[in-house]
Amino acid sequence: MNNSKTVFAQIMEFLPLYQFQKCVDKYNGDGRVRNFTCLDQYYCMAFAQLTYRESLRDIDSCLNAMRGKLYHMGIRGSVRKSTIADANENRDWRIYAEFAHILIMKARRLYADEDFGLDLDNTVYAFDSTTIDLCLNLFPWARFRKTKAAVKMHTLLDIRGSIPAFISITDGSVHDVNTLDDLILEPGAFYLIDRGYLDFKRLYRINTAQAFFFTRAKSNTKVRRLYSRPVDKSTGLRSDQTVMLSVQKSSKDYPEKLRRIVYFDEETGNRLTFLTNNFELPALTVAKLYKLRWRVELFFKWIKQHLRIKSFYGQSPNAVRAQIWIAISVYVLVAILKKELRLEHHSLYNILQVFSVSIFEKVPINQLFTDIEQQNEETDNCIQLNLL
Repeated sequence: MNNSKTVFAQIMEFLPLYQFQKCVDKYNGDGRVRNFTCLDQYYCMAFAQLTYRESLRDIDSCLNAMRGKLYHMGIRGSVRKSTIADANENRDWRIYAEFAHILIMKARRLYADEDFGLDLDNTVYAFDSTTIDLCLNLFPWARFRKTKAAVKMHTLLDIRGSIPAFISITDGSVHDVNTLDDLILEPGAFYLIDRGYLDFKRLYRINTAQAFFFTRAKSNTKVRRLYSRPVDKSTGLRSDQTVMLSVQKSSKDYPEKLRRIVYFDEETGNRLTFLTNNFELPALTVAKLYKLRWRVELFFKWIKQHLRIKSFYGQSPNAVRAQIWIAISVYVLVAILKKELRLEHHSLYNILQVFSVSIFEKVPINQLFTDIEQQNEETDNCIQLNLL
């Protein structure tokens, strides 16, 4: 890295700008734009995500306080609160959605060999949604309940690397199970799905696509046992059965056999009943595999805590979607940077924290983290000496 470049400029070097411009051109994002381009908008919004800015005024004040460094950060346009607001309102959010998917494809290639604790060659996905609450008075278009507004972020998470492979942003009133129809299913892939998505017609679509689903049965799910396999109850397994659905409508929606596995989790004291169309995996592996579904919950918790997607810089549907997609692209960009610069010993949280306080520094990123590691080692040595 060039010492004359700010940390922010070095981060942005990992962006495929040629492909970004193709997204801009596709939706005529810079049409009739004189000063503040889509790239300027992206840089300002990425800066806001990396440094935890709370408002447009906050972004304006911080960037203009460092006006002499803006050119070296790549920002060519004049930064004003009103200019950023207009861009968020009017620049098509699909520009940033498509660009985020380009980064996602790159990240998934980098994390394709990532270990996730189970010896499986299949691609493993966890699918779920999270609700982002909004103020009904400010966001009337996102009415969720009588006195509440919200949007939902439906996410298909690739367990290898915790990279989102698919995201759909909808109004809060859209039922979660409906978004299963939007998934492009991969033959041979494993889909970990919460029991809230238990819709046998949609599960049969996964089965006919030659993919595998793993979900939990509801208490009122009626089945007819065909035969059982022996299990080792010392592992927590209670049964491993081949079953058919016994309710007429359910059996019509899913006319083939299912595998039903009952597992007792000693840690929580819960008795869990799994349904899957995979008859090859060991029953205990199915139970362990389903535990990985919690990674999508951790992903939602992480981005809500460390990215700006709970408070918004604009109130229109376009502004909200643009901000969420830029936030996702920043998350994926940091994941790419972590892999490319071999910062495996640093968590994404740690990397973001370091960036937030050094964004204007002119220090090579690798050196930035090397210095931190050396300081930690020196601190540890001092502590050891004091103890002795």
